[in-house]
Amino acid sequence: MGSREFDVVCFSHLRWDFVWQRPQQLLSRCARDRRVLYVEEAVFDGGPVRIEARDACSGVRVAVPWLPHGLSPEEVVSVQQQLVEELLEREQIDRYVLWYSTPLAVPSTRGLTPAAVVYDCMDELSGFADAPADLAALEEELLRRADLVFTGGHSLYEAKRERRPDVHLFPSSVETAHFAQARERQPDVAEQAPLPHPRIGWFGVIDERLDVDLLAGLADARPDWQLVLVGPVVKIDPATLPQRPNVHYLGQRSYADLPRYLAGWDVAMLPFARNRATRFISPTKTPEYLAAGRPVVSTSIRDVVSPYGEQGLVRIADEPEEFARACEEAMAEDAEERQRRVDSVLTEMSWDYTWADMCELIEGAVRAPSPPRPRVPAREGFDWLVVGAGFAGSVLAERLATQANQRVLVCDVRSHVGGNAYDHYDEAGILVHRYGPHIFHTNSGDVFEYLSQFTQWRPYEHRVLASVDGMLVPLPINLDTINTLYNLDLCADEAEAWLAARGEPCGRIQTSEDVVISKVGRDLYLKFFRNYTRKQWGLDPSELDASVTSRVPTRTSRDARYFTDTYQAMPLHGYTRMFERMLAHPNVKVLLNTDYREVESFLSYERLAYTGPIDEFFDFQYGKLPYRSLEFRFETHDRSVFQPAPVVNYPNEHLYTRVTEFKYLTGQEHPKTTLVYEYPRAEGDPYYPVPRPENGELYGRYKELADALEDVVFAGRLATYRYYNMDQVVAQALATYRRLEETRGRTDRALGRPGVHGGAGRQRVHRPD
Repeated sequence: MGSREFDVVCFSHLRWDFVWQRPQQLLSRCARDRRVLYVEEAVFDGGPVRIEARDACSGVRVAVPWLPHGLSPEEVVSVQQQLVEELLEREQIDRYVLWYSTPLAVPSTRGLTPAAVVYDCMDELSGFADAPADLAALEEELLRRADLVFTGGHSLYEAKRERRPDVHLFPSSVETAHFAQARERQPDVAEQAPLPHPRIGWFGVIDERLDVDLLAGLADARPDWQLVLVGPVVKIDPATLPQRPNVHYLGQRSYADLPRYLAGWDVAMLPFARNRATRFISPTKTPEYLAAGRPVVSTSIRDVVSPYGEQGLVRIADEPEEFARACEEAMAEDAEERQRRVDSVLTEMSWDYTWADMCELIEGAVRAPSPPRPRVPAREGFDWLVVGAGFAGSVLAERLATQANQRVLVCDVRSHVGGNAYDHYDEAGILVHRYGPHIFHTNSGDVFEYLSQFTQWRPYEHRVLASVDGMLVPLPINLDTINTLYNLDLCADEAEAWLAARGEPCGRIQTSEDVVISKVGRDLYLKFFRNYTRKQWGLDPSELDASVTSRVPTRTSRDARYFTDTYQAMPLHGYTRMFERMLAHPNVKVLLNTDYREVESFLSYERLAYTGPIDEFFDFQYGKLPYRSLEFRFETHDRSVFQPAPVVNYPNEHLYTRVTEFKYLTGQEHPKTTLVYEYPRAEGDPYYPVPRPENGELYGRYKELADALEDVVFAGRLATYRYYNMDQVVAQALATYRRLEETRGRTDRALGRPGVHGGAGRQRVHRPD
């Protein structure tokens, strides 16, 4: 393909070892001047989650995802998404063409951002036995997304052209020189050597496409003929295959050895059944048999009848006796005359020619100036561009798409949806939260009911221990905390009086230090809060707003729950799956790994919903708003449990503030366990707005700029510079949507127009200079 401007990543449902298949020929040629990564179907075993890559002899790098047993379909998709992303990063593949040979790979690759998408359609997989129920929908999605669609035969071409007019026909070609080795005299292979002639042979996958009744009838009609079948038995019970003394199943053999088997056959056969699975097939083995110099007899498969049957290169027969007579005629014909006619046709069927023509189209698709994924005709445009795929952005996108029928593009700089709540399976197969633990809790029935549309829940009540004075005690401070630390035996009423006696009234409460000392006194303040706050915020509690420590209650009961909200649960299949379902609507398109400012000029949209840092939106016009960040260090241990609680806080010792063991949160059963250590940092991704008066004033100046923009909505933690819990962000986004609907309704009524959506003449919004 010339100089290597990009690589190729192919997803297939086939093992690379099925080397006579079309992808092997095409991708091997691609690998001559660029990197090719071929991702096979996942393998399930009892080991850890991993993706292993090896180099094939053809130069293609073959990757196999390994997953543990027991994952739900949603978890399988989520795990494979993460594995593929990590593999691309590890292999340093950042600009690539995404090549699909199956729509089944679509769910686990939606988050990828290729330079172009190719769908090489070789079979109508929906016609195969046990085809997944969602296969047709996935193919429809792939046909919409693909830049190029290739088909492997005329029948498929005609069928797909009805759904997409610009399909390209590339019938399977042949490596003539390789199979022509069968024309030369050579020693017979060991398995065939004892078999008498005539031999009628086949190579290929043995599955529901094979006409077993024809094979049995042919074997019975000519008991002195030997029927030789080379290939693996797939998806069918081997016991259902004809068992006759003259029928021989030799199993799978290598591509390199196929000419040796062909050399020992008198006729090569294509005994396909005529069923849904064969309606659109265009067998690659047809030209391969011909290149080997063998006469060929086939059942009436459409793409064999035309052109091979019409050209007199292949005999066609469907019934056993008819098939036998066709084999006899084939063995009696003039081999040299047949080969002259065959070679004149094969001259134009080289894989090199096919690949060169495909390359020209692919390079054109990569160079074409088109909008980034997802591709939408510019004339249609979007009603909304939503910046950020976390809670705020995803909720707004879902409401606008499903309730207001608006077309929404969600854009995020990260490689995944879910924002900081993103979770994934690590290399050990353990579900972890990449950006620290996220525990869902809320008192809002509306918020809980809303999110329940997109996930089932696992009941979970969070518990935290704190390491204080060499002991692990409950946090928030409760009756057991007090009795353990001070070697007391107080009851609830006594504990309340005990705390009141130690509280130090400080008049007007202004800082975090004031909050704690007024409630529990200086000793508990020093044990639990001061040093923890210094680590977390880089400031003394006396320098922070009272809201920081007021979030942590103090109890005189033995209630050890960290939260007491009405609704406490974790998404059953994880946060990421919940976000994927939230955004799975035809009106919503998601663009990842992209800063929206890089693609604004390509997009047509009316309004913007912004959930990123508000100071960054205005190019830090008044300076940067301060945030605290975190560094996460993950450890996996070869033991089922590491610590006695989901989270252990370390207020005084160590540089980290807390350690989380994820299996408590998710309920996952696994012989290993993964933890994360959190190290507060001054620099890095913005996590926590620093609550100080001067920072509030600076945010106020940015808010004035934001309020002046009619076509931009600001929502979420970063855009409103607030330390919100997850449920609060959801509630804010829902409220923002309701305000948008109310405003739109008032405008429609004032203009005397029905409640339609969209506004085709409005200009795209821009930030002020």
